[in-house]
Amino acid sequence: MIHLILLRPEIPQNTGNVGRLCAYSGCYLHLIKPYGFEIDDSRLRRAGMDYWRSLDLSEHDDWESFLASDERPERIYLFTTKAETSMWDAEFRDGDGLLFGNESTGVTPDVHSWAANRKVKVPQFKDGLRSLNLANAVSIGCYEALRQIEVR
Repeated sequence: MIHLILLRPEIPQNTGNVGRLCAYSGCYLHLIKPYGFEIDDSRLRRAGMDYWRSLDLSEHDDWESFLASDERPERIYLFTTKAETSMWDAEFRDGDGLLFGNESTGVTPDVHSWAANRKVKVPQFKDGLRSLNLANAVSIGCYEALRQIEVR
């Protein structure tokens, strides 16, 4: 199982889509507050539809409480456009966590420091564009990790 971790997500539709992805793929979802929406937001429910009830979900009050949680994965990769390493060069294992920052600012400098040598990026083929939509980036990272685990 892969753990998908959203740090301070802002857009309910993205979070709903990631929740749906987790339910469909058997991944565990960690949501770290504060959110840019209410968890019962109708846009979140509409994006996640009835999948939300099938979801393995943990909510954490902040980054520090997530780190202290017994539910958090031991190995965590930060997906960031600021990484030098492609996700294709990472060696994902069962039980790993994939961490994604929020839509407008990503993660804070202290989280970047914490991630140290476990920062990866989704390969970009055209320069000049900032980043992918959060839900798309999570889906790409999730399925690459699952592909690697299944191949082994």
